Amino acid sequence: MSVPRGRRAVLTGMLALMGAGLVAGARPVPRAARELWPGAATVVRGERSLVVGHRAPPAELRDLATRADRACRTVGEVWGPVRAVILFPATDAEAAALAGAGATGGLAAMAAAGRVVVLPTGYARLSPAGRDVVITHELTHVATGATRGGRVPMWLSEGFADYVGYRHAGIEVRAAAAELAEEVRAGVVPSRLPEPADFAPGAPRLAQAYEEAWLACRYIAERFGEKTLVRLYGSDVDSTLGLSRAELTVAWRDHLRRELA
Repeated sequence: MSVPRGRRAVLTGMLALMGAGLVAGARPVPRAARELWPGAATVVRGERSLVVGHRAPPAELRDLATRADRACRTVGEVWGPVRAVILFPATDAEAAALAGAGATGGLAAMAAAGRVVVLPTGYARLSPAGRDVVITHELTHVATGATRGGRVPMWLSEGFADYVGYRHAGIEVRAAAAELAEEVRAGVVPSRLPEPADFAPGAPRLAQAYEEAWLACRYIAERFGEKTLVRLYGSDVDSTLGLSRAELTVAWRDHLRRELA
């Protein structure tokens, strides 16, 4: 389902009003939410979240609101307060149009303009723990402003979001980084931190790119402390960690061998 450009602008304005209501602690505006999909929208409020679904089962939307509330608390522990506006469209095509995205292969949700848009097909394939990780990951992007117009390297933006996402997941490292662990056990260790092209939907090593970025942030938090990892966001490696990019890469590669071999 396509969403015309003018319609997207109207939706963005509505969502901004709903998001402002959440941040201010006011009750969201149900009418604005329902006008996203006139006659077919279902609105569920959580403690810190607003979920708007289009032809989605109410029970699934309530479950999503519960997960979003939990995710907001996790993001708050690491970064700071965040409120969630989450859209659950009827189709992946509708989700891509709402997010203004092109290719969405392999994705379960996307952060866009202060909100999270769920891709129904990808989300349905996730385990309960996987859903928690993904929602927390995307809400971390909402809280941080993602790459802040390119000022934050994508490996740090995606790795930090996964670092927060896995914080309470209870998933063992080798299981969470299964694809990368398989390569490392075979003696293949990445030579560089992942670059933006590695995160493109459909990229041949998309899973490994996320795993590499996550373990880079995990290594930084373990060695330098979580607060230092937070300070690194929007800063630079040299001044924050006292390491050059090359030195960080060498240390990270050694960390991968220890964690995954």
